[in-house]
Amino acid sequence: MAISSMTGYSRSAGSLDGLHWQWEVKSVNGKALDLRCRLPVGYEALEPQLRATASRILKRGNLQASLNLTGATRSEEVRLNTEVLEQVIAAGEALRGRIGGDALRADQLLGLRGVLDVATPLEDEAEVERRHDAILASFLRALEGLDAARREEGARLAAVLASQIERVGSLVAAARDNPARSAEAIRARLAEQIARLMETGADLDPDRLHQEAILIATRSDIQEELDRLVSHVEAARKLLASGDAIGRKFDFLAQEFNREANTLCSKAIDRSLTAIGLDLKTVIDQMREQVQNIE
Repeated sequence: MAISSMTGYSRSAGSLDGLHWQWEVKSVNGKALDLRCRLPVGYEALEPQLRATASRILKRGNLQASLNLTGATRSEEVRLNTEVLEQVIAAGEALRGRIGGDALRADQLLGLRGVLDVATPLEDEAEVERRHDAILASFLRALEGLDAARREEGARLAAVLASQIERVGSLVAAARDNPARSAEAIRARLAEQIARLMETGADLDPDRLHQEAILIATRSDIQEELDRLVSHVEAARKLLASGDAIGRKFDFLAQEFNREANTLCSKAIDRSLTAIGLDLKTVIDQMREQVQNIE
């Protein structure tokens, strides 16, 4: 299975009984799967099903899903509340009989609170369910498009990561075969350092110098770091070949790469080894940036 990026965008449209809609779904990096929905008023009940659908298809990423509606909507009805109207007219006529005045006009009556009711007719549950099912099916198509876009981006990421892993492997091999690591080179370097100390005329114990030289040589040995880096390179290749949701594992492995490269640089006692260590750190940092995009 190919790896997926966490970055992508997709759109899907649909229509039913004169109502038209469009889904826009986009995702970016995230530690977990987080879906944020922007739904029109009256469609909030869809959100639990949207989340369930997203969790079946995607593993990680910050998602934003927007639903836009146009076309046919439920029309509102204006109803005359005759009971309230009769009460208002009766009260008005009674008051006019006591204090006089003109008769109440229709525009005055209609402007009074409660005389007119504006109501939205109830829909049949089967009709609502049919419309919701169609909108959810369209959302599924948008998610499938998003998943395809993320996999396409993941294929490009995989190629970049494969190249970086091979580069790390080459630098590790270069460090392993570096002439500065040979016993003769180490012995010559230590002998030169000791000779410079002896030339100062200081009263130095030759036996103590010998012991210190052995300690320095031991502390500067990078074989363990190289062995672990070789192991990490193999692990990275296997992860990349396995596909699926490898982002978290790869991120942890990249941190281990970085730790070994830092130790190699601190132990290096030759400029050529230090240069290799710095190149390693550069490639590993670039690799860690790419890994942040993997699902």
